[in-house]
Amino acid sequence: MEIGNGCISKKRKLVEEGSLDELNEDLLERVLSWLPTSTLFRLSSVCKRWKSMADSQSFKLACSRIPSRDPWFYMVDANLNRSIVFDSAKSSWKRLNHPSLLLRDHNRDSIPVAASGGLVCFRNMSGGYIVCNPVTGSCRELPPVDPGQSLLAIAMNAYSNYHSSYKLVLVFGDLPKLSFKVYNSITDCWEEEIMLGRNSDDCTKSNDNDDDAVYFLSTAGNVVVTNMQRSPSKQYSSVFTLKDDEEIVYFLTSSGRVIACNLTRKCFSEYPRLLPVFSEYSVDVVECKGEMLVVVLYEFFESASLRVWRCDPKTKTWNQIAAMPPAMSHEFYDKKLDINCVGAGDQIFICLSSAELCSNVLYDFVTNRWVELPECLVNGESLEFMSALSFEPRIEASV
Repeated sequence: MEIGNGCISKKRKLVEEGSLDELNEDLLERVLSWLPTSTLFRLSSVCKRWKSMADSQSFKLACSRIPSRDPWFYMVDANLNRSIVFDSAKSSWKRLNHPSLLLRDHNRDSIPVAASGGLVCFRNMSGGYIVCNPVTGSCRELPPVDPGQSLLAIAMNAYSNYHSSYKLVLVFGDLPKLSFKVYNSITDCWEEEIMLGRNSDDCTKSNDNDDDAVYFLSTAGNVVVTNMQRSPSKQYSSVFTLKDDEEIVYFLTSSGRVIACNLTRKCFSEYPRLLPVFSEYSVDVVECKGEMLVVVLYEFFESASLRVWRCDPKTKTWNQIAAMPPAMSHEFYDKKLDINCVGAGDQIFICLSSAELCSNVLYDFVTNRWVELPECLVNGESLEFMSALSFEPRIEASV
């Protein structure tokens, strides 16, 4: 269901059945599997043959062979019991049917905490996890897990949408004592907790108390604390990368440092600070095409700057790779904004929010364009989003 987005959305017509009616079942499935996901929903209303095909396992298998789909962004606002997404292919907002399992008493107000492939993972108030396909509404409650130490990060990686093959990773502890636990969908159980040692090549070791809160005066004369106050949906935010057969989870500490947990080598390392500790800024980590990047919003010379950085793995130095035009970022000056970001291929979706301003921006690396998205209207109300998760809208993704 498409909803108001500040402009009149254009409806695309389905391909006329016509000549397609003469195709055999296998060929028809392969042709229609390339349609955008929002169009696939309407297949059932074309004719009985197409309705039967849309519900078949063979059609879902054909859909799973499509290499990738334009991402949808699952939005998080104050009302956690509804599903709003931004369709990047059509540049429009959509409201999906909220999964019935998430409307049960013990799962109400569950927060989306991770996503991969066509799946989104939610965490309920009791610390339980539910994996869901937002497109079909199918859900699965994972076995309970012992909370153990303090939870630092939650990451997810889907290896196969059609065969329900994915992992959920939890990182626990307090620096420098870290550990992780993995849920494997194939075995439907949590694996044994594994300790993480410090990488022997890590040359950026910090003081154990480096994450303690530090108070200082800003240039405006306000008292500022270094500990970040993250949105609840981003409290355990992290990104997962798979490179050279090594699985790595990146997350931010409370003071804004980037920690990399190499699950394959069972070790962790720290990245150098991007900005001095006595700085006012908001930061988030994202994953784009298998690479970890950092997005930073900070203020200087009575203006605001929003930039994207990449860390050189050899020199351990940060290099700027993108920057929002100053005329656009200046609006954010002195607004006390928190940024919550998510990457998807060549794009970064940025939610900027504070008591004074809310804005959603989409950056495209290929075109180097920063686009402020139209407001999302539901029943005449303009929604304000705190964060977003990216996923591929796949009807075949199973939980």
